Amino acid sequence: MTTTTPSRELNALDRCDRCGAQAYVRAVLASTGGELLFCAHHARDVEPKLRPQTSLWHDESSRLYEKPKVDIND
Repeated sequence: MTTTTPSRELNALDRCDRCGAQAYVRAVLASTGGELLFCAHHARDVEPKLRPQTSLWHDESSRLYEKPKVDIND
C-alpha cells in the first residue's frame, strides 16, 4: 500500500459521509482516487474492510482529545 501526504488538514467544514458529523479521517481509494470522509466512530467501524483498499488513510482522530489552547490575556 502506497501512502501519500494529505493535501490539507481536516477542519470543521469536513463532514462524515455516513452521518454528517465532523470528519476526522480521510480515506483515498486506491482504485479510483476517490475520497471518503468519516467521523472517528464510523472510521473505526469501516477501517478493517476499507483500509486495505486505500492509498491513503489520514487519521486526525487524536485531535478529539486535545485540550483547547487558552490565552490568559483574553
